[in-house]
Amino acid sequence: METEKAKRKTKTSTAVKARYNEKVYDVISARVPKELAGAFREKCAAEGVPQAQIIKKAIENFLQT
Repeated sequence: METEKAKRKTKTSTAVKARYNEKVYDVISARVPKELAGAFREKCAAEGVPQAQIIKKAIENFLQT
């Protein structure tokens, strides 16, 4: 029986992704009460929606008004 060689993991792809993200994206953070953050995480998980997607839509809606 032939065993498969484990693919070699490199840091190159991670570094490339990090450079791309740094160039293309920015970080926006907010402090909210723990209860609000917990409820937000739970609802996102229950509905299978990424947290970032909800925040992006809220920003887009705000900018359109």
